[in-house]
Amino acid sequence: MGEIILNIYLVINKNFVEEFRAVAYESDEGDETKIKFLKNKAREDFEKAYHFDAPTDKNGKFMNYNKFYKLEKRGMHFQLFEEIFTKFNVPEHPLICVTPVVDGEIYSSD
Repeated sequence: MGEIILNIYLVINKNFVEEFRAVAYESDEGDETKIKFLKNKAREDFEKAYHFDAPTDKNGKFMNYNKFYKLEKRGMHFQLFEEIFTKFNVPEHPLICVTPVVDGEIYSSD
């Protein structure tokens, strides 16, 4: 049985993280091959990806991207993806490819 790998999308509008999306695959290839595969599928996967709510503060406002970036730099952004990890039943420390979608434009290095 292969490892569950994920394409995760960070949907950012006007500098606010408003939504997450994700698509899962199962693969038993090497990590480099898995990453290449996810990057190659990034544009194609976006429209069919499952939608997930982005975090909001106590006033219902979305997190600005700068706050997300600070969490990411500290390796804490994975906490925001817990619902995604649960949905796809992934183990600890999953292999993921995070692709930003800024004001409707997919930023992928495919």
